[in-house]
Amino acid sequence: MAAPEAWRARSCWFCEVAAATTMEATSREAAPAKSSASGPSAPPALFELCGRAVSAHMGVLESGVWALPGPILQSILPLLNIYYLERIEETALKKGLSTQSIWRRLWDELMKTRPSSLESVTCWRAKFMEAFFSHVLRGTIDVSSDRRLCDQRFSPLLHSSRHVRQLTICNMLQGATELVAEPNRRVLETLASSLHTLKFRHLLFSDVAAQQSLRQLLHQLIHHGAVSQVSLYSWPVPESALFILILTMSAGFWQAGPGGLPCRLCGEASRGRAPSRDEGSLLLGSRRPRRDAAERCAAALMASRRKSEAKQTARAAPATRVTRRSTQESLRAGGIDTKREPHPPATSHEAPGTKRPPFAPATTSSASPSSSTSSSKRAPASSGPQPKPLKRFKRAAGKKGARTRQGSSAESEDLYDFVFIVAGEKEDGEEMEIGEVACGALGGSDPSCLGLPALEASQRFRSISTLELFTVPLSTEAALTLCHLLSSWVSLESLTLSYNGLGSNIFRLLDSLRALSGQAGCRLRALHLSDLFSPLPILELTRAIVRALPLLRVLSIRVDHPSQRDNPAVPGNAGPPSHIIGDEEIPENCLEQLEMGFPRGAQPAPLLCSVLKASGSLQQLSLDSATFASPQDFGLVLQTLKEYNLALKRLSFHDMNLADCQSEVLFLLQNLTLQEITFSFCRLFEKRPAQFLPEMVAAMKGNSTLKGLRLPGNRLGNAGLLALADVFSEDSSSSLCQLDISSNCIKPDGLLEFAKRLERWGRGAFGHLRLFQNWLDQDAVTAREAIRRLRATCHVVSDSWDSSQAFADYVSTM
Repeated sequence: MAAPEAWRARSCWFCEVAAATTMEATSREAAPAKSSASGPSAPPALFELCGRAVSAHMGVLESGVWALPGPILQSILPLLNIYYLERIEETALKKGLSTQSIWRRLWDELMKTRPSSLESVTCWRAKFMEAFFSHVLRGTIDVSSDRRLCDQRFSPLLHSSRHVRQLTICNMLQGATELVAEPNRRVLETLASSLHTLKFRHLLFSDVAAQQSLRQLLHQLIHHGAVSQVSLYSWPVPESALFILILTMSAGFWQAGPGGLPCRLCGEASRGRAPSRDEGSLLLGSRRPRRDAAERCAAALMASRRKSEAKQTARAAPATRVTRRSTQESLRAGGIDTKREPHPPATSHEAPGTKRPPFAPATTSSASPSSSTSSSKRAPASSGPQPKPLKRFKRAAGKKGARTRQGSSAESEDLYDFVFIVAGEKEDGEEMEIGEVACGALGGSDPSCLGLPALEASQRFRSISTLELFTVPLSTEAALTLCHLLSSWVSLESLTLSYNGLGSNIFRLLDSLRALSGQAGCRLRALHLSDLFSPLPILELTRAIVRALPLLRVLSIRVDHPSQRDNPAVPGNAGPPSHIIGDEEIPENCLEQLEMGFPRGAQPAPLLCSVLKASGSLQQLSLDSATFASPQDFGLVLQTLKEYNLALKRLSFHDMNLADCQSEVLFLLQNLTLQEITFSFCRLFEKRPAQFLPEMVAAMKGNSTLKGLRLPGNRLGNAGLLALADVFSEDSSSSLCQLDISSNCIKPDGLLEFAKRLERWGRGAFGHLRLFQNWLDQDAVTAREAIRRLRATCHVVSDSWDSSQAFADYVSTM
């Protein structure tokens, strides 16, 4: 009897609270109803009025609402704002209630976007709160415009931050400055523990203040947080300084910028322990007597970038250049240790208490014979003919650019408009000499001779495990930075380089990957590489990667156009380094998944076979647009798979002309180790379909291990579909449970007959049937009847496709 009494008491409490506010709510609702021009509307139900009153006073009644019985609470949930709806989630689950439909309705009404069909939303609450956080951060949503979003007792950013798993920073680094501001400290601390993926999209040129905020943001989210993946998308004109900043911070390097405040978390982490002299070398690898190229590169690039930022921030009068040696001498004269002072002396960001050195007379690199060695890269033009210097990259956020963006409020922030605007900006006297400094460090020289700080001045922190670069063209400086950071990036597990225009820098990339593979604790297991061109043929590039990374598990490589080496007649076609394309056999590797996208032209089958022979653990192979000189070459590849790749489970062919390889296809279908085979747009039934289809069905009926068969885009037609139905007959030993017959010119009557044959044979449910882009709209009634019958035996996935788009394909099959 205790439970009913408690239920009755809480119900009475709810009615008392509702009665206290019913009169006021009724008067508010009735007034607009009487004055409505369209006539009187039905007043809200008493329960709804009570629920609105309770939701408006949740600050006082929250604990009592949580204790309400499930049926009453279920009716109140849709009336709560997002803050209390999120807070009551755990209580609702304990009472057997779900809020998913409420969050989905909020998404449809407030976000007004439809999730991708490829996205499977498991929690609409988390999805809504993550999107809500991003909109509030960018200022693209007004929380005061809807009562469900507005509550003075809650901070929108802080309340939604714990649901953010991925954060996207766009354009001119919007949101970075807001997140590192002192009022949002708790928001940033929450993000540091919840955020896993950080994405950059369509970045534009930014000023020093925004980059300094980004530096602090990356330091807390990566070095002191849980971010494990950094992805960059669509950056047609990358700003070298900003790109290098993101790379070095992602790799774990940290050094406060000019005028930057000391990190509170760094002070807490280092408190109570003395810094180790060899800590940097332990973090970057053991058994190395001196700093390696990655350390020298990071120190050089960060030092040059700090110098550039200091120049722009100080806005001082242009000073005459002084040599590195004279600068160091003036520092010593001022009582400053050059090894402990990484910043240039002429800056307005000196640390408190630092003694400013006296002004030293300006000298040039050619004024003193003793400085000729250190100034060989900076000799003036009048000193005689010099080698062509490396390309210098200008800072995009110069004085003129800053005035342009601040003075024109109507200026569009669209990516392409801004690219054309920036292209016309000129900056005189302020160039980032990253190429000179970086190449001096990367060439093996000691950074100290260039006046750069030792790596011990740069701390090494936690680094990310996944790096993705999509459509980000890499300059020479950026490619060098990436390669030399990679050589010691032992925490990196997955690397994606997609359409970055590497060119000949691919050789440096291979060298860095080989060096990384030799590091103790190397975790790189997945590499995705794609580009328009490659100086190496794709198969030779694959062999080089497999040799450099024998512990790699996943390799995806795609080249859209043939390389110059594929055409020996191209003049000046120098070959790659000999150590890259050795003729020695590939050692045994750990490759489990291999995906290759080939350019046009016949591929040498023996090179592909050599990779397959060394990949005994291969479980999945995908060949896209592969062309072989003859069907015998294709048969050689299949024979190699059967003999050397006994663990292979999934095999996929896409956009390959297999019309003349029907005997090889039959040989493949008789393989008793494969579980899934895909022939996508392979023109299988273009020749001899009446003879080939029965042979194919017979091979499949005798294969008891094949679980999935995908045949999209092969012009199967009604006749081919009915022949394929025999695979599910009573005398078949096939265990096929997934069938994809999309884009195969199938009409409703043929699909209906296919369904009837499955019913006649009494075949049980065999899994999934995909029917995308077939001619089912020609007779909608018959198509619906066919799909209804098929759903009794399998899960059918179809679409409403306009078959008139395939008229040309229809004519070719008549």
